[in-house]
Amino acid sequence: MYGFVTLFKKEILRFWKVAFQTVAAPVLTALLYLLVFSHALSGRVDVYPGVSYVMFLIPGLMMMSMLQNAFSNSSSSLIQSKITGNLVFILLPPLSHMEIFSAYLLASVVRGLLVGAGVWLVTLWAGFPPIAHPLWLLAFAVLGCGILGALGIIAGVWADKFDQLASFQNFIIMPLTFLSGVFYSVHSLPPFWFAVSHLNPVFYMIDGFRFGFFGHGDVDPSLSFAVVATAFVLVSAITLRLLQSGYKLRR
Repeated sequence: MYGFVTLFKKEILRFWKVAFQTVAAPVLTALLYLLVFSHALSGRVDVYPGVSYVMFLIPGLMMMSMLQNAFSNSSSSLIQSKITGNLVFILLPPLSHMEIFSAYLLASVVRGLLVGAGVWLVTLWAGFPPIAHPLWLLAFAVLGCGILGALGIIAGVWADKFDQLASFQNFIIMPLTFLSGVFYSVHSLPPFWFAVSHLNPVFYMIDGFRFGFFGHGDVDPSLSFAVVATAFVLVSAITLRLLQSGYKLRR
């Protein structure tokens, strides 16, 4: 396990050394989203009974920030290692594909949770969102960051340059996170887009996470958990297979 622990520490230190960029900047971005959207849409968007739009928005921004940064952590680490040529120092030691996967994944989860905690702290001025079900909240936060961390590994393995990684993030990750009910309840959408939203796995992550705060969601939390857990298993299995095969890593 020494190899796993060392790689995990390396990944934690990699983003923590530049925490102003990797943690503080996403927190500031989420705060700006809150200020703009709460001012523009407060009173115009129907949300849960007894829940103000600002309170509704905070969990969505927390989860969106966590997911995007969990993806960025693993994907940016791998692409940087590939381009600079130091990936060989990870492949040469007797590290199993499971150890490599676990180290990158857990570091992504840690960064995602740190960003989420930061967003929660800087939005306390708007009020204290209630936490109705803390275990549901934690489960969706960890699984959501795990899924995006695994997707980040896939993107980092697949991409050969930053342009390819940016296209993966801009055309897949960003649309999935923005069109998942972060800024609105899907019940306010027309029937077609309401149905499309239910095909987006990120919707279930955010809705389940929001249920942890308010005890109310757009779908049953058990269904959301089943979708998210299944997605985690499938994405993890694909990632492990890529690492085991050495795809674009051992050439």
